[in-house]
Amino acid sequence: MKLKTLIADDEPLARERLKLLLSKHEDIEIIGECRNGRETVAALRTNATDLLFLDIQMPGSDGFDVIKEIGTVHMPVTIFVTAHNQHALRAFEVHALDYLTKPVEPERLREAVLQVKERCASKAALLTQEQLKSVLASLQNGSIKQRPHPQRILVHNATKDVFINVNEIEWIEAADYYACLHVGTKSFMLRQPLKELVSTLDPDKFVRIHRSVMVNVNQVREILREGRSEGSVILANGKRLRMSKIGWRNLLAVGRS
Repeated sequence: MKLKTLIADDEPLARERLKLLLSKHEDIEIIGECRNGRETVAALRTNATDLLFLDIQMPGSDGFDVIKEIGTVHMPVTIFVTAHNQHALRAFEVHALDYLTKPVEPERLREAVLQVKERCASKAALLTQEQLKSVLASLQNGSIKQRPHPQRILVHNATKDVFINVNEIEWIEAADYYACLHVGTKSFMLRQPLKELVSTLDPDKFVRIHRSVMVNVNQVREILREGRSEGSVILANGKRLRMSKIGWRNLLAVGRS
């Protein structure tokens, strides 16, 4: 099945380049082009669309205005295409699948299209899983409740014990059998491996962006892609942390949830 695809960009050359690159993907069918937010909204309301390549800065209403007018739940799978890196975090907040910077590179576009295919292929399986969960929940009749995520962590620090509010933790790094919790200008060593903390903390707040690093998403200021496999995040305090390709996808998953 071909993915019915819409391209929204006010730059004719940008649309032509994207069309040329997409022509190499046999399962992509371009059903239209839009030059501004108004045309994009009209096209989405008129045509059944599976995939939208959406520019952010367009005349009149921008890409975010389009999503606001259509409604997040009614949007097709959306990939932002823009020349401005600083909009990445906001893009994920409105559940964009990916974020491509101009000029779009063929390899990055291939990765993005692959994610779209994986998303579409998993919809049926996801529906089945949700139905199964619903059946299991009915059978259990609420007898088993999920253990709440901790709000505070007790850390043994020399001759005293310290309670740390989880929301104040900015990032966590692995240190052999310990996890180093970074809170403001202070660091605390918790005798617990990072891989165990991952299953303990709220996954909507703490995301593993690298094999040895986990961040508090509320502390993330910027997300930077520096290549096909790695990038970095900038925290609110200016700290820069390495991010793997899997970490990038983990952040995307949180943004879409």
